[in-house]
Amino acid sequence: MFMAILTLTLKLPFYRLNQCKSQEFDRLTKLNTGIGNQLLEIPKTDRRKYTSKDFNHVEIGSGWINQTIRNSCAATKVKKFKYLPLEVNNQGWRIEKKGDIYSVAFSIIRGVKKRIPLAIHQSNHTDVLDKIIAKSTKKGSLKLWKSKKRVRNLPSHGKCKTHSRQGIWYVLLSVSMEVPDAEPVKNWIGVDRGQNQIAVASLPDGFGKFWNGRQIKHLRRRYQKLRKQLQKANKRKVIKRLESKERRIITYINHCISKQLVQFASYYGMGLRFEDLSNIRQTSKQSKKVRSDAGNSRHAWSYFQLETLTRYKAIKNGVPFELVPAPYTSKSDHRNGVIGKRNGHWFRGFDGYQCNSDWNASQNIGQWLGFSCPLDLQKTVFVMDADGLKDGVNGSPPSRVPMRRATARGCSS
Repeated sequence: MFMAILTLTLKLPFYRLNQCKSQEFDRLTKLNTGIGNQLLEIPKTDRRKYTSKDFNHVEIGSGWINQTIRNSCAATKVKKFKYLPLEVNNQGWRIEKKGDIYSVAFSIIRGVKKRIPLAIHQSNHTDVLDKIIAKSTKKGSLKLWKSKKRVRNLPSHGKCKTHSRQGIWYVLLSVSMEVPDAEPVKNWIGVDRGQNQIAVASLPDGFGKFWNGRQIKHLRRRYQKLRKQLQKANKRKVIKRLESKERRIITYINHCISKQLVQFASYYGMGLRFEDLSNIRQTSKQSKKVRSDAGNSRHAWSYFQLETLTRYKAIKNGVPFELVPAPYTSKSDHRNGVIGKRNGHWFRGFDGYQCNSDWNASQNIGQWLGFSCPLDLQKTVFVMDADGLKDGVNGSPPSRVPMRRATARGCSS
């Protein structure tokens, strides 16, 4: 049985991390950032010659220093680090379990080992941690990361005042594991991505699911308006915080959609087919007026993130995943492959047949046959030459587009 490699990054918060350790992490992170900035001042040719021995005067462990040197060498276009998190390779940490409590052990300060408990909020995380303990997975790097979220705590005694501390400390664990390749399937679910409809997934028998993009468009325009107001007031820190918040919301929405897509395909025992939208921002032009609207601009469209999240979830759950060419998926009739007319949300075939344009595109994606197609060229040419077509065939020469489409799919007359 062939195996696929699945790489995951677990984001786990520390369990009841006290203020002393939190401040220590802050101090060591600032020290690590200073070391990274010192290395950036050194020429690139000499920077790679440095090792942890050159930083014996620093209290941070050698494994962490070596990883900081690697990160500084990899940052070829960075002039100065604002925040360089502490990171160590797979040899510098381990997972332990006592009862139901998982903990991570590492040594940041030279000669001092610490074991800190973790807070586990998802059941699938425990499965991965058990595999790490059993050494059935390949460990990657460990990174200490502090969020920008403000947490309010009530004191246990004294006056009833609220005091806030900035940031929650997380540990980011990178893990690679082998999972069985997905079993071959007979039918595929086509998924069409867009900005009006974030995703449209349809079964071969016609049933489809729609994920509307109205919420994302409203969100993009709302934050765009806020940014303009804050830019006039020269509040740059608030702008960065809002951009980070907007990005997190969009990522959460894409996570939810990708999870539902994989569940949808797994329930019906089918695979997922996406259209390949590589370089669509360069190939699909937009006017400046349309691009200035954050709700319609393709530069604000996170189509690749949805594809990436769906891909790794599909691999993890044994659902086949494929990319198919995007040309003509929105302009072809899913019944016979003939070029039709698309007008907004509606698609109209040569015989007057009408259906939702996104649903029609998802049908074409799901029925894509590679380098063979059921296109009947004689019937197509006859339809193209027929009189009385109100809108023509998408405004293109009738004798070229179908033949070019057929040649691209390897059909022969």
